[in-house]
Amino acid sequence: MTTALLEVRGLVKHYRLRGGWPWSPARWLRAVDGVSFELAAGETLGLVGESGCGKSTLGRALLRLVEPTAGEVRLNGESLTALDGRALTAQRKHVQMIFQDPYASLPPRRTVEQILREPLDWHRIGTPASRAGRVGELLARVGLGPSALPRYPHAFSGGQRQRIGIARALAVEPQLIIADEAVSALDVSVQSQILNLLADLQQELGLAYLFIAHDLAVVQHISDRVAVMYLGEIVEQASSRRLYAQPAHPYTRALIDAVPRPASGHRGHRAPLVGEVPSPVEPPSGCRFHTRCPHARPICRSMAPREIELGTAGESHRVRCHLHDPEIDEHFDD
Repeated sequence: MTTALLEVRGLVKHYRLRGGWPWSPARWLRAVDGVSFELAAGETLGLVGESGCGKSTLGRALLRLVEPTAGEVRLNGESLTALDGRALTAQRKHVQMIFQDPYASLPPRRTVEQILREPLDWHRIGTPASRAGRVGELLARVGLGPSALPRYPHAFSGGQRQRIGIARALAVEPQLIIADEAVSALDVSVQSQILNLLADLQQELGLAYLFIAHDLAVVQHISDRVAVMYLGEIVEQASSRRLYAQPAHPYTRALIDAVPRPASGHRGHRAPLVGEVPSPVEPPSGCRFHTRCPHARPICRSMAPREIELGTAGESHRVRCHLHDPEIDEHFDD
């Protein structure tokens, strides 16, 4: 069996909340609460969910930009969570990040040349003389010319800044790029350009992507597989084709139904998502989605669902929902 490029097992990130009286019991915000998944080389995994579900925290915890509370992250079979110092820095070279805000993610007082050269200097890639040529190659690869080198980030549009961010991520020749809402701050026309660029780079360089987004239409366009996250947990994982055609979790169905569609005579079955996401400080007992689920039954309020495999041989489809658990005797209406 081929080892996955990235393996995540039981990853947890809790934040202790301050405030209250000194003798008050500790309160924790459960941003990521036991997430597990795998990502193969050259594959794109889309990670979707509403704002506040823990997607961005998960992305940062993978790189240890925030320290995980528990769990393990393995890259090429080596545990990132067990590394420190230079060993961690060396492994981070293989995983880079593209941030959501192209305006805030680039240092405003550095030129493009300085921004792109910094990771090369930090990781001592090539000789000092060869790094200037490498910077020019990176710019060309993302569709920008040498005239951009002496300019500062404020001189560029949002789409151009995101191209510079992509070039910076490519500088150290990573195997995996975590794209955290990388197109959500851009105009629709620019989004398609950036998505096409990412697809071309993947084909050319064999990159793997963890593509974090709340826009399911965008995720469907770029992803091989999709993981759906709700209140710190992954509730469904499947191939992009299967998940959009046969969503199993009521939350996934509601998210897909909320995607705008061209006007047509056929609307199909729509299950609108109602209510607000509960607080991650005090998540609901049992199934965390039961407070908004149209199929919720008493068992959903008292017992957390286990992960069920629905896929056939060669195509995994996993879901956490009592609706699909053959060991649950209680009747559910579709």
